[in-house]
Amino acid sequence: MIEPLRVLRPAWVPIGILALTALLVWLGKPLPATLAGLRTWGPAVVLVVAVALAWWFNRGRSLVVSASILFGFVAFLNFPPKAIYTAIAILVPLNAVAAMIRPEQGARHGAAIPWLLLLALEAGLIWFIMKNPQLHSLVDHWLLRSPPLPLAGRIVFAAAFAAAVWRAWPEFTPAQVGNAGALAAFYLAMEWGAAPGAHAAFMAAAGLVLLAALLHESHRLAFRDQLTGLPGRRALEERLRSLPSSYVIAMADVDHFKSFNDQHGHDIGDQVLKLVAGRLAEVGGGGTAYRYGGEEFCVIFPGLSSSEAEAHLQAVRQAIEAYRMAVRRDDRPKKAKDGEKRRGVGEDSGPTKVLSVTVSIGFAAPAGEPANPQHVLKAADEALYRAKQAGRNRVAR
Repeated sequence: MIEPLRVLRPAWVPIGILALTALLVWLGKPLPATLAGLRTWGPAVVLVVAVALAWWFNRGRSLVVSASILFGFVAFLNFPPKAIYTAIAILVPLNAVAAMIRPEQGARHGAAIPWLLLLALEAGLIWFIMKNPQLHSLVDHWLLRSPPLPLAGRIVFAAAFAAAVWRAWPEFTPAQVGNAGALAAFYLAMEWGAAPGAHAAFMAAAGLVLLAALLHESHRLAFRDQLTGLPGRRALEERLRSLPSSYVIAMADVDHFKSFNDQHGHDIGDQVLKLVAGRLAEVGGGGTAYRYGGEEFCVIFPGLSSSEAEAHLQAVRQAIEAYRMAVRRDDRPKKAKDGEKRRGVGEDSGPTKVLSVTVSIGFAAPAGEPANPQHVLKAADEALYRAKQAGRNRVAR
């Protein structure tokens, strides 16, 4: 079961931006004449920056969402007829639906060209509607009738928001959550289409949500290991700079990891790393686990003594040793019905091996005068070497 707090963690920034925008709209006063331009170029600048960041970070869906909202904002400002408003309310979420349905292909190396061509075609459609007033009467149809948003626009937006949430499940990465938040801001902006100030505020909020999400995503990619979910090497280096005077550093290494990869394949090796990472992440004593590189991990215990840290390290080592990993046969049927048929004739399609994983751990603490954390880390690595030399599956200092 997914913890609610973990689900909501990436969403608090979009929720906060939308709540603050709503509060400002509710309490806000009209802008002075000298700042009236903020209603036009302000949201446009934020959205342009969001488009640029999406392209730079190679996030295709974020590029489509940000570019579509920017397109809708510019078209709304420059083409005032009601038919244009209706077209924007439908086209922008339609673009989002298309982006969510397709696999993520990035934004660079030509991946953005089809989307830019689509936006160009939609711009041509907007221009065509603008130049043919006889088409404006189409908005009187009950599906397209407004204000504030036509029923067709609401339906398409609901589909776009549902698709964005679907794409975010279950990883809930900042970029995925940000796409859903930006669509919600766009919806509110279109609902307030008759109020220029509120419309501009929520359009700017959409850009801010995307900016915050993309920056958060880049930080996550830089500081968190993608395979195990643990903080990575860069996060460890940052932590080493801010340790208290009393701490313990441990280095852990998966025993015989190369043989796991050679005998069972890299998929099993990845499962082993995830298993070890999951157990290390649950270490007691306030310890924090990091992926150091390869099959090596680091655990930092701030404020603990060596004996206290050793007890927690022994507990996590035993938890890893006690876990049994089932490896299924290579010829196991992929379809459940085929597996049931084979079991029905006495043929075993279950796991053929149960693997036991162990780790060796070495730890060290500052001795005497304040020591350089890098030196303590090196001492922990030397203790890890001694644990392996002594027979593995043990903790050494």
